[in-house]
Amino acid sequence: MAAGKEIRGKIKSVENTKKITKAMEMVAASKMRKAQDRMRMARPYSEKVRQIAANLSRANPEYQHPFMVTNDKAQVAGMIVVTTDKGLCGGMNTNVLRVVTGQLKDLQAKGQSAEAVAIGNKGLGFLNRIGAKVVSHVTGLGDTPHLDKLIGPVKVLLDAYTEGRVNAVYLCYTRFINTMKQEAVVQQLLPLTTQDLEQGEAGHDWDYIYEPDAQTVIDELLLRYIESQVYQAVAENMASEQSARMVAMKAATDNAGNVINELKLVYNKTRQAGITKELSEIVAGAAAV
Repeated sequence: MAAGKEIRGKIKSVENTKKITKAMEMVAASKMRKAQDRMRMARPYSEKVRQIAANLSRANPEYQHPFMVTNDKAQVAGMIVVTTDKGLCGGMNTNVLRVVTGQLKDLQAKGQSAEAVAIGNKGLGFLNRIGAKVVSHVTGLGDTPHLDKLIGPVKVLLDAYTEGRVNAVYLCYTRFINTMKQEAVVQQLLPLTTQDLEQGEAGHDWDYIYEPDAQTVIDELLLRYIESQVYQAVAENMASEQSARMVAMKAATDNAGNVINELKLVYNKTRQAGITKELSEIVAGAAAV
C-alpha cells in the first residue's frame, strides 16, 4: 500500500492548499468592497476640480498654464506605471505591463525615449528588467492609498514637463469596470487639452471672485486635478487587484476541489485493486491446499 499512502499524502497537501486559497478568497472579497467604496468616493472630488478648472480657464483665456502647453521640441515621454505590490491576482499585472511595453515600442518607433515612475513593486521590477529609466518609485502602499506618498514620485515628471524636458506624460493602470472585468488602459495625463477639462460640461459659466488672483487659483487647481487623477488611478487599480485576486483564488479553490476528487478516485481504485489481489492470493492458496 505504498502507492495508497503516497496518494493520501497528496490529498492532504491539496486540502491544505484549498484551505489557504479559500481564506485568501474571503479576505480579498472583504477588501474588494472597501476598495470599491474608496474608489467611488474619490470620483466626485476629481470631477468637481475638473469642472471648476474648466470654468476658470474659459473665464481667463489670456493665461495658459504650463500643463496645457505642448512641448514639441522634447524627445522624452514620461510614463506613470501603476501595478500591485503583491501577486496572486491572475493576469492583471501582465495585461497592464503588456500595454506599457506596447507604448514603449510606439515611442521608440517615433525616435523618443521614456522616463518612468513606478507605483507598485511588480511594475518596478518589470521596468528594471527591461532596462527602462526609472526616475522615481513608490512601493508598499498597503490596502489604502495615501496621496502624500504619491505626490513626491509623480512630481518628478510634472516638474520635468513644466521645464520642457518631457513632451507628454502617460498614466498606465488597470481600470475597474466590474467584479469580473478589469481593463488595462493608457491615459494621456499631460498636456491637458480644453476638451479634457470641458468633458461633460453643461455649457454654463460661473463668475468667480478670485483670492488671491486667477493665475494662482488656476495653478493650484490644475495641480490638484493631476494629483486627483493619479490617486483615482491607484484607487481603481487597488479595487481591480482585490477583484482579480478574489476571482483567481475562487478558481484555485475550485480546481483544488477537482484535484481532490480525482485523487480520491485514484486512491479508491488502487485500494480496491490491492484488496482484489489479496483475495485472489488467498483463494489460490486455498485451492492449492
